[in-house]
Amino acid sequence: MSAQVPQKSVLGRRLLLGAPLAVLALVGGGWALMLRRMAGGNFDPHSLPSQLIGKKVPDFSLPGLDGGVAMTGAELQNPGRPMLVNFFASWCVPCLEDAPMLNKLAKNGLPIWGITYKDKQADTQRFLSQNGNPYARIAVDQPGRVAIDWGVYGVPETYLIDAAGLVHWRFAGALTQRVVDEDLTPLLRRIGA
Repeated sequence: MSAQVPQKSVLGRRLLLGAPLAVLALVGGGWALMLRRMAGGNFDPHSLPSQLIGKKVPDFSLPGLDGGVAMTGAELQNPGRPMLVNFFASWCVPCLEDAPMLNKLAKNGLPIWGITYKDKQADTQRFLSQNGNPYARIAVDQPGRVAIDWGVYGVPETYLIDAAGLVHWRFAGALTQRVVDEDLTPLLRRIGA
């Protein structure tokens, strides 16, 4: 006499075995789509959406490296000319790669305001003395709360703000010549810089 396996038990085993295969198929399909979009130039894994694009700079007030108020959101909500705001830190390896391009942009007359992210004052000073200081003003966001309001995922992150204080662009990662030539420069021309 053979024992019969209940119908529910067989169905349960099939589902249990099929679930990992279904997940694997979904992941594989997503991976293939991402690779196809990257090959076609339609996907940049470094570009992350920002909720600030097209909006005014958030309200904030931050101290400077040597104390006192160094920067407020109100100042950036009507700066009078296009400018960059760059979140950086001395402990950030990509910030080392970012520094030469920021220095070049500043030398070419583009105002850049810097916000140190969760960094110590002495470390920030050392970083600036070793890598140049492209910043017209520097503020300290030690707890990282202002970075949260801006939607910062990590440092470096750079934001382009127009003369009226609207955020037009955000770039996560070190600025390269390609990014400046293909993304930033055309935007600066369009907003009248």
